[in-house]
Order: sequence, then structure tokens, then C-alpha cells
Amino acid sequence: MKTSNNQIPPCASLVAARNELGFLHSASALIDTQATPLELYCQMTAATPAWLKGAFRLRDSISQHFHVERIGGFSGVTPQCAPVVGEKLDFFTIEAISAQKLVLTSRDTHLAVMVSIDTPLTQPRCLHITTSVKTYNTFGRLYMLPVAPVHGLIIKRLLSRLPLHSPTRSLGDRNS
Repeated sequence: MKTSNNQIPPCASLVAARNELGFLHSASALIDTQATPLELYCQMTAATPAWLKGAFRLRDSISQHFHVERIGGFSGVTPQCAPVVGEKLDFFTIEAISAQKLVLTSRDTHLAVMVSIDTPLTQPRCLHITTSVKTYNTFGRLYMLPVAPVHGLIIKRLLSRLPLHSPTRSLGDRNS
């Protein structure tokens, strides 16, 4: 589904220009907490449901035949000290981190994924999670075929772990 420019929050970081993306999804929720995006990420990923653990295992099992690094899924571990740009957070690399933004990437020879977690200074407080993917080849495009339809469900599940979660909108997926 195509999304219009006004459906992606202006604060969101994207892995590439919109016209180069093979997948784009954004969801927002009203939150009742002053937590930073890093703290929110840790709350959302603290416990992985069995079905998602299974999906990560299946992904790793299939992807290893294409020389793709295992990701293992979310660790559920909160960092002991504040991570910095360039460090790993689960299977992601931190690209940007501040009191209002956490940008994570995962890149290989088949695709590049960027997750932008933003909490702009608005009232009521809103959390935006925007995922963008640029695929480089056929395997990357095939990889996204099963991921794209369930991505919104995964994000919705993660958002449900937040204090007084109130989903405002899921802005859709774009598959090219």
C-alpha cells in the first residue's frame, strides 16, 4: 500500500529516500510515561512471545543458507549503561540516540532496515515507530514477502507493553 508523505511523522528517520524503499510502516501510540525512546524500546522488548521467538528461529534457519547473520531476536536485556552510536542493541546497530529519538539499523548484502523510535515534545505524549526497508536483490525482496504482512502485528504487540497504551493509528505498509 502506498502511503502519503503526511502519514509518516516528520521526525522519522528513513534508511533511504522514500522512492527507494521496498517497505515502509509507521505506527503511533499515545503513551502515559516520560520514558526515553531507549527506555520504551527496552520495555517493549523485555519479554518476547513464543510465536515471535519461533519466527526469529525460522528466519535464522532459512537465512543461514544465504549467508545472512543470525539475529536471534530480542534479548530482553536492558543495557547497564547508556549505549552510544555504533554500539549494538540486540541485533540492531544504534545510529542515533537522544531523549526524543532512537534510530536502529540492521544491514546485510540483501537489505537494510531502519527503525526510528520517536517521542516528539508534544502533549499528549505520542510515540512513533517507523520502519523502513531498502532491498538490494531478489533474496531481500523474497525475505520481505512474509515479513511485511506481520510487521504491523509485531509492532502492535510491542506497543501493547507500554504504560496506558492507546494506539492512535497504524499508518500502513508500503511494499514496492
